[in-house]
Amino acid sequence: MMITRKALPRRTFLRGVGTAVALPFLDAMTPAMASSQTKAPVRMAFVYVPNGIDMRHWVPAEGKLGELPRILKPMEQFKNEMLIMSNLTHNNGRALLDGAGDHGRCCGAYLTGVQPRKTAVDIKAGISCDQIVANSIGHQTRFPSLEVGLEDARQAGDCDSGYSCAYTNNLAWKSETQPLPPILDPRAMFERLFGRDASLTPAERARQAKYRRSILDFVSSDTRKLQTSLGPTDKRKLDEYLSSIREIERQIERAEKDNARVDPGMEKPYGVPADFAEHFKLMSDMITVAFRADLTRVVTFLVTREGTSRAYREIGISDGHHPLTHHRNDPEMMEKVARINAYHMTQFAAWMEKMKSIKEGDASLLDNSMIVYGAGLADGNRHTHEDLPAMIVGRGGNNFIKGGRRVVYRKETPMCNLFLTMMDRMGVNVEHFGDSTGRLAGVDLG
Repeated sequence: MMITRKALPRRTFLRGVGTAVALPFLDAMTPAMASSQTKAPVRMAFVYVPNGIDMRHWVPAEGKLGELPRILKPMEQFKNEMLIMSNLTHNNGRALLDGAGDHGRCCGAYLTGVQPRKTAVDIKAGISCDQIVANSIGHQTRFPSLEVGLEDARQAGDCDSGYSCAYTNNLAWKSETQPLPPILDPRAMFERLFGRDASLTPAERARQAKYRRSILDFVSSDTRKLQTSLGPTDKRKLDEYLSSIREIERQIERAEKDNARVDPGMEKPYGVPADFAEHFKLMSDMITVAFRADLTRVVTFLVTREGTSRAYREIGISDGHHPLTHHRNDPEMMEKVARINAYHMTQFAAWMEKMKSIKEGDASLLDNSMIVYGAGLADGNRHTHEDLPAMIVGRGGNNFIKGGRRVVYRKETPMCNLFLTMMDRMGVNVEHFGDSTGRLAGVDLG
């Protein structure tokens, strides 16, 4: 039998006036009779939550996961896809040298493995593990990495100017002295991913928005042509993918209209929702699209800056997050911290549900990902840097990560051992990273 069907190129774009939309992974992108041999790429993301976590409600029993504690409870349906790791430590987050304060150190050291510090003329940290991976494999995607966040310290009004903000506001570091600030505005992120007008000033963007049609309208001709050549499964995938982009557009438009009616009490970037859950959903939805379309394979997600005093009035908490974590064992304050921790986890679980729902061959987008969720502090009251809250969700492709367990490592095991192991999985092999002492036993995770 002669096979003549030509595979659709993996880096296919729907093109229109001033825009290009990348496609998700389709069956038509694999040669005939070779689908079973094609592997989807592995994605890596780091989701960082501030001010530590109430560890009383985080730690499940060792071994196979049974009843999940309160903060992890929203992740119940992902029990088999999650691995809880105990006793991982960031020694360089501690006050070993003159640095940027405890919150600055814990955040600045999180992905770099070195203690951030100030010099007479500059800030200094180290290249972060995400950027080591981006430098090696980033040429394979449109964006070597994406840096995403939900709050700007200077807008929140609770960060000193200068070097300390550089550490608490950034997870990714391209070099010792060059942090990569996260994108905070959903519209700015959308335009970076799908448009070519990110360099316009707000005034120019506003004028353009008056005449702006949906990005998908620009590519409708290409879409119609492509749909005629796809099979039923790929047509469904393409329709779902394009519908998800349209939904993001609608969410952004709704957020902008809502902001015209609701005063959040502080100046916000253009298009940023006042509601935390809506902001989280917008940004995580776009990360999902970027992963699905292979626009990038490396993401850092700063879920509000380290040391934030953000209030969560939407769940009935008007106190600032950071002051609450210094609870001095006051039961009422501790209860509010636990509620904030669980609220963050609820948003994260909704994102994981979306990742799991997207199929890639016989697996899911979540199966082909490694999503780390954690913090640079354990107990926010005492500012402890050992036994940090650390969870990894997803299988890392081909069941590399065996979930459904809590693994307890030796005390003071460097967090960098985990990152070194993850870099290996991304095809980036380095001998040493940060304060690593080797690969993390049990993360190949069988």
